[in-house]
Amino acid sequence: MGGGGGGGFSSDDLKRLEERAKKKLSDSKSDSSCHVFISFPYENADEVNLLRGQTKNENSALRFDDYSVKDAFESSNAEYIKRQIREKIDRCSVTLVYLSSKTASSRWVAWEIEESLKRGKGVVGVYQGARPPAQLPAAFRQHKLKTVKWSHAEIMKAIEDANKKR
Repeated sequence: MGGGGGGGFSSDDLKRLEERAKKKLSDSKSDSSCHVFISFPYENADEVNLLRGQTKNENSALRFDDYSVKDAFESSNAEYIKRQIREKIDRCSVTLVYLSSKTASSRWVAWEIEESLKRGKGVVGVYQGARPPAQLPAAFRQHKLKTVKWSHAEIMKAIEDANKKR
């Protein structure tokens, strides 16, 4: 005859678990390694891979954990793709948008920016060259999102600022 010991949590146990979870979430916001989702048109994969590589170089000041899509999803099912991307966005605190002449016309980049904002993530754009491309995704104007030049110090500062504002 087995008697069950209840197996549930007492209200004190639940309170302690809740406090530990809140502390963990609070600590993760002040964690020095930021989790970043990189949004970009597929045509810019080489440039984005260079950015990713710079984060792994121990001599680089550029430091973040990349949670973005590395390989295109083998699916034509848009809802499946969105679900997979949402999971990646949910794991990050900031979405870094690579800005090029192709970015404004990418419907996936536009969706990723809006989804990131909807989920409370910070969003910042990064561009190469002297100034951002003439055409930016509409969300940059609508939400007054920041753009920065591809410079390790500027990118890190923008990521940190975007992380604090979320």
